[in-house]
Amino acid sequence: MRASSPWRFVTLPLSLALSLALVLGTFTPSRAATPPQPPSVQALINALSKANAAVVGIKVTAAEGARTAETLGMQRMGSGVVIGTDGLVLTIGYLMLEAQRIEIVTQDNKSLPAVPVAYDIATGFGLVRPLLPLRGVAPVPLGSLQDLKPGEPLMAATGATADGEDGDVSMTLLVSKRAFSGSWEYHIDTALFTSPPITAGRGNHSGAPLFNQKGELIGIGSLLVMDASGENRLMPGNMFVPVDLLKPILAEMKQSGSSRQSRRPWLGLTSNDQGGQVKIMRVSADSPAEKAGLQAGEVVLAVDGSEVTTLEGFYKKLWARAAPDEPVRLTVRNGDEVRTIVLKPQDRMLALKKPAVI
Repeated sequence: MRASSPWRFVTLPLSLALSLALVLGTFTPSRAATPPQPPSVQALINALSKANAAVVGIKVTAAEGARTAETLGMQRMGSGVVIGTDGLVLTIGYLMLEAQRIEIVTQDNKSLPAVPVAYDIATGFGLVRPLLPLRGVAPVPLGSLQDLKPGEPLMAATGATADGEDGDVSMTLLVSKRAFSGSWEYHIDTALFTSPPITAGRGNHSGAPLFNQKGELIGIGSLLVMDASGENRLMPGNMFVPVDLLKPILAEMKQSGSSRQSRRPWLGLTSNDQGGQVKIMRVSADSPAEKAGLQAGEVVLAVDGSEVTTLEGFYKKLWARAAPDEPVRLTVRNGDEVRTIVLKPQDRMLALKKPAVI
């Protein structure tokens, strides 16, 4: 059950509190039934409980005919965290793509209508704001990845769901900080990877906040991954987008609904790195790539004559263009056949049903 206090200082389970202390090496458990908790441990628990009090659930219903329904579904559940005194909630942006209806689910399982404020393609962040006050919820401070080191204990949290399921907290460890290239034409130069993954079965790791030991927000959950270490070995975990990427663009996002860096060419490809080559796995319907005749299974060899061998290289050459709709020449290979295709990219937002409020 949840505590009535708005800060919820006692909501971290005792087992989690003890594991925190053990992981941090702040005390050695004795044979006593209740091991003593030094002030530093209590301060840690208080900070993380306060941070957890700002976590909310997010429920989204996509618009009829939404292109993203095929991959994201019509009904989406995720998490977010309050970062503004006006109730502004930070989440992962793909949840709110082509949203017809957005609800914020509070920790006492109440659903509040919300409106989209911004979606930033370059970082993947999304902002939503409730139409009714979030009473008793204080915004979390933004931290930084700069001082984080592999092996550091962190806390991830998920919000409540609209069907009455409570949110949850999970202790995890930072495994690595490294670049991440997504198959959906997405790249950030630094992402946070943690393991073990957020508790399975809830499905709302999307948008889940990640906190450091001070209770500061340091990342927003994007994906479950199987290679958290980045060392070509099995290690299930999560990828988080660091809030360091949010700080320079937050004001711009709130004002214009996006950032200048998000005005970039989009082709409509889902691709993978495979042994030093970029292989097309899927072509989006009615996209520039489909209209140009690109097919799944083809390998992208070059952009405007410049060789590409990784997703990162492919994306950065594509995005370095002067305008989002400037024609681009792709050299592709299909079996033994090599051909060059000229296609006209488009602004990704123009291909989506855009919520009227953004």
